[in-house]
Amino acid sequence: MSTMPATHGHNEACCNIPPVVSTGYQPKGSYKEYGGLKTYTTGPSDAAKGIVVIYDIFGYFDQTVQGADILAHSHAQKYQVFMPDWFKGEPCPIEWYPPNTPEKQKNLGAFFGKNPPSGVAQALPGFVDTLKAKHPEIKSWGLIGVVSLVTSSDSNPFSIAAECHPAMVEPKDAETIKVPLVLLASKEEPEDKVKQFEANLKGPKHVETFKDQIHGWMAARSDLSDSRVKEEYTRGYKTVLDFFAKNWP
Repeated sequence: MSTMPATHGHNEACCNIPPVVSTGYQPKGSYKEYGGLKTYTTGPSDAAKGIVVIYDIFGYFDQTVQGADILAHSHAQKYQVFMPDWFKGEPCPIEWYPPNTPEKQKNLGAFFGKNPPSGVAQALPGFVDTLKAKHPEIKSWGLIGVVSLVTSSDSNPFSIAAECHPAMVEPKDAETIKVPLVLLASKEEPEDKVKQFEANLKGPKHVETFKDQIHGWMAARSDLSDSRVKEEYTRGYKTVLDFFAKNWP
């Protein structure tokens, strides 16, 4: 059992994460439909806080689903977690990454042309409205993924947010983010941009680079059979949970 030091009046048991499963993970949640989108849902039904997780471009991988379960069940503060299938059963094949051949680059470019991050960002407020209508017991919402595009807008429905190995780090975006933010970067995100992004954030923040981890280590590209990757995958989710517990308004 991994334990984070107790802080801010929480007892030690508040931050326990069950041992991470390397292969053959059995999900704790189920799939439901919201707003026409298949959605992985997990967490206690009486939780008054909800988290929307935007999966990476590879869709529902065990590592990503396990991460959603960790968020929902590993803290004294419980959450209902919702992970919608934005790509409607057609995620990016993981074999296309890294895009190190002309064919992979062409395929990846076509995928992003069909599924731009801005499209998800524009659809998110409406999706949250659907969740609010079906879950009136949830009083406030957090977000993991596409944070910069959403939380700076006037229609932002989220109170707190996390970005894990973001695909794009644009320091200028940080200037308009209106909520507490934790950003966990990999060794592949440009260090100078991450530092400038942190400097531009105005509210509560935690920005950290996991210097020996690849882009995607908390999601589909995580090789959980590697003990070091598993350790940092676990620490990444603990860091998000701890930040949310301390800074959720």
